[in-house]
Amino acid sequence: MATFSYASSFDPSSRAQGTRARLDTLARLLDSALRVPGTNIRFGADAILNLVPGFGLLTSKGMSAYLIWEAHRLGVPASTIMKMVRNVGIDFVISAVPVVGWMADVFYRSNLRNMSLLRQHLDRTHPLRMGDDHADRRGGRR
Repeated sequence: MATFSYASSFDPSSRAQGTRARLDTLARLLDSALRVPGTNIRFGADAILNLVPGFGLLTSKGMSAYLIWEAHRLGVPASTIMKMVRNVGIDFVISAVPVVGWMADVFYRSNLRNMSLLRQHLDRTHPLRMGDDHADRRGGRR
């Protein structure tokens, strides 16, 4: 009778680094993916989606909630999760105001703020290893 042994390849740090990269990409897509030509003003899908009444606001905040959910799965403390929820709540209130709120949404980047909070936690609990993408440690491009 043959027995098989499977070595577990689950590495929490590796999972955290992969999640960090994926969420950093999502945050940049939502908050700073595009630049207004001739300026340093950046905006992302969050600001664009908020132009679609109702559906756009719920979609963009749903993606923001996903970032918070993943942070929770990575073991971020409840106090930090609450800061992240507050950031998205402020963004929601700003975005809900027609026209003025849409423009202000370009300047209040809740997802990048939340990634900064998440990055601080991950740097303490799962520091980047030598050879990992050092752009993550700097916060990526903005």
